[in-house]
Amino acid sequence: MTAQRKLRALITGASSGIGRATAEAFAKSGIDLALVSRSHGLLEDLAQNLQRQGVEVKPFCIDLSQVGQVGTEISQLMADFGPIDILINNAGMGYTAELLDTPLPDWQSVLDLNLTSPFQCIQAVIPQMRSQQQGTIINVISIAGQQAFPQWGAYCASKFGFMGLTKALAQEERQHGIRVTAICPGAVNTPLWDTPSVDADFDRTAMLKPEDVAQSILNIVQMPQNAVIEELVLMPNAGAF
Repeated sequence: MTAQRKLRALITGASSGIGRATAEAFAKSGIDLALVSRSHGLLEDLAQNLQRQGVEVKPFCIDLSQVGQVGTEISQLMADFGPIDILINNAGMGYTAELLDTPLPDWQSVLDLNLTSPFQCIQAVIPQMRSQQQGTIINVISIAGQQAFPQWGAYCASKFGFMGLTKALAQEERQHGIRVTAICPGAVNTPLWDTPSVDADFDRTAMLKPEDVAQSILNIVQMPQNAVIEELVLMPNAGAF
């Protein structure tokens, strides 16, 4: 990274929820954006809106659940967009079922999207971050990466694994000037609660808003380069988990 260019961020799961709110917060702060999502139409609309704020924004329609292709597709993205200073691993899925009733294909789908796809994104961006001797990786995990919940077994397993990956990555990359943060929000009012794989009935008005998490992510990015918030737990003040 040089002083002559703006920061450039890659955000996964950027078309809605925390990813979209983070993209909006970054654009207001003058950060150029590579936006990744499966939702082509939503991604295109968001990119057009954010471009009006004077930042470079490019949408990339990538299905991160196809983990065998993720590394190649992120490398192609970087060849198109340019160097990545900030990686926000936000894409993921919710899943509810007792462990006894969780089919193996469902278990694997949760692990693929919530754990293996960010691992592949990390492997794609690390060489370039190492070459410039700095970078910031923020993994959006969940309070479910620290605390287990019944009927959320597969989800918790993926998020506990993501936490382990994040902590090991921080240890490995510190010497290369790369900052790594685990952010663990409690319940956030996002479209995750409307997906077919989630069966839960909570008071969504008591949850965090995506913008709350996005503001925290921006604050982490804006820390002085010689400082890092390694782990941040962000909970709703109303008492929801």
